[in-house]
Amino acid sequence: MNSIFSYYLYGIAAILLIISYLKNKNKTLLGLKKALKMFLNVLPQFIAILFLLGLLLAAIPSSVIKNVLGENSGISGILASAALGSITIIPVIIAFPIASELLQSGAGIVQIAVFISTLTTVGFATMPLEIKYLGKKTTYLRNLFALIFSFITAYVTGWALR
Repeated sequence: MNSIFSYYLYGIAAILLIISYLKNKNKTLLGLKKALKMFLNVLPQFIAILFLLGLLLAAIPSSVIKNVLGENSGISGILASAALGSITIIPVIIAFPIASELLQSGAGIVQIAVFISTLTTVGFATMPLEIKYLGKKTTYLRNLFALIFSFITAYVTGWALR
């Protein structure tokens, strides 16, 4: 994403915040307080994961990332990304900086798209809890369809960005 686009988004957000404040000062301030509280709750995890990611990226050469998750890694890279996303439990907001770092280190767009998609929709680590509340059949079908949808999303993303 280029910086001009980011500045436009920040500007639009600022304008909408001002409009919200003018419309209802109390609700806007309450919303900002809640947002700050949520941010502060996520911040320790965010810092820890970014620190671990920095160590990991320092230890693993970009050539390895390029070979395992790069555009030329083919189906094995896509499957590795899907497996990693399916078993990882991290807040979604932290996944985007990780994805950005992996892209800068040589990972492919399709591989990262399937990683983020499976991270947000497929939950192998949370399956026991999901089975408890939804049942085995529903849990397995939901995860299967989410996995299939993740591959479709990744290919559409890769096709659209080429």
